Amino acid sequence: MSSHSLATRTEKTEPAPARTRRTRNRGWKPRLAPLSILRLLILFGFGIFCLVPLIWLLLTPTKTDAAILGDFPLSFGTFDRLAAAWQHLTAYSGGILFKWMLNSVYYSAGSLVITIVTGLLAGYAMATMRFPGRKTILTLTLLSMVMPATVTVLPLFLEINAVGLTNTAASVILPASFFPFGVYLAFVYFSTSVPKELLEAARLDGCSEFRAFISVVLPIAKPLIGLLAFFSFVANWNNYFLPYVMLSDQDAYNLPVGLGALMAGSPALHPERGGSFLPITRPEVALAGLIVVIPIALLFLIFQRYLVRGILSGSVKS
Repeated sequence: MSSHSLATRTEKTEPAPARTRRTRNRGWKPRLAPLSILRLLILFGFGIFCLVPLIWLLLTPTKTDAAILGDFPLSFGTFDRLAAAWQHLTAYSGGILFKWMLNSVYYSAGSLVITIVTGLLAGYAMATMRFPGRKTILTLTLLSMVMPATVTVLPLFLEINAVGLTNTAASVILPASFFPFGVYLAFVYFSTSVPKELLEAARLDGCSEFRAFISVVLPIAKPLIGLLAFFSFVANWNNYFLPYVMLSDQDAYNLPVGLGALMAGSPALHPERGGSFLPITRPEVALAGLIVVIPIALLFLIFQRYLVRGILSGSVKS
């Protein structure tokens, strides 16, 4: 075979230059498959389904009671009407709304501190230690997670009443501090995200178990603490049935129970109950709902980074 024919075959078998391939594919445009378009439409529909009620809740306090029934649901009223709704709501029963807010913060913060301390210690112990009854405790924790909260309210009330703590802050804080989901979350995190070699090195250096937990484990458990704090605060802030059973004094109500009593006495929602000494209408009720939602939304924005890191930390086992 001559050298000329060999060179010609080599030129034919060599791939096209990168510039030629880019020029050839320049006119190609990606196209969405029908399944992808359907998936996007479904997600868009769910997004609209979730956002429309929130938008309606934001706009309702700016309108009058008659405008809520007659105007377009997503129309905007006036800021003057919003200010009037706020004045009516805060003037209810001598400004007791602020008392309910402080009670909610106090109950949620008290339960949050106890939940974080007990949840982290319990989860760490079950993840790193081997002791009698460990599997039984873990099984009971899982069963407590799937058990409806309303089932345990009556036994808790009998226990709290037996020690004389009903209608006190402790009757709300102590039962709400039992947070089995937080214990199991800490157990999963410490089982998957804390290297055993790190704990063994700390023990070889003479650290006690508590010292290793404080100095070694806690600094790398910040995502877990943020995740646990968010879920615990949201559960305690929205807690309705337990404070409703435990508290009988209106001044001791938290925000959900107080707003429930406010709505129950509103003649706009319950015309059969007659008039009221203060006109609590639908705009005031919607504004009360915003008061409950806004702190949780702000807390989510603050802890968003820790939430994402905390959720992903235990997803892969090293």
